[in-house]
Amino acid sequence: MTAAQADLARARCEFLEMPEGLKLDTPCLEDGAAIWRIARDSEVLDLNSSYSYLLWCRDFAATSAVARSEGGEPVGFVTGYIRPERPRTLVVWQIAVDRAHRGRGLAAALLDGLVERTAREPGVDEVETTITADNAPSNRLFASFAERHGARLEREDLFGAELFPDTGHEPEVLHRIGPIVV
Repeated sequence: MTAAQADLARARCEFLEMPEGLKLDTPCLEDGAAIWRIARDSEVLDLNSSYSYLLWCRDFAATSAVARSEGGEPVGFVTGYIRPERPRTLVVWQIAVDRAHRGRGLAAALLDGLVERTAREPGVDEVETTITADNAPSNRLFASFAERHGARLEREDLFGAELFPDTGHEPEVLHRIGPIVV
């Protein structure tokens, strides 16, 4: 990327603010149960065990985020990790918002906030996630993230349906977004 291209990308890079009354925060162990409930109630995400959400809050808090209400309760979350083979890549595992807080741009603000934070500390400049073709809200979320940040979006099949032990699981499409300039 030339200096001029970098300046253009930086000028287009707009990180969204959290909706009024909500605060972006790092998850703590006590948030695990609330995050599990939000994931369960999303009716879209593959629900992991409650134990896994506790581990996520302990071991991957630095690459995850929660949106807290004025009372301090999580009302949305995004979980992620740094990909070992690509240490400048943040893999977004799950993102969900409590039904009462949907429609306010919270998922986009959570994603922007987490990427901004991880771009500063571990130096993330690329985001990956997998999405099934039938998950229109997630497809729109990540496409608009790429557009908002002037980043390319590449898609490729990653996990075919035949790889999943449970029947009926849709194929997962890898979305690779970058470079992200903060």
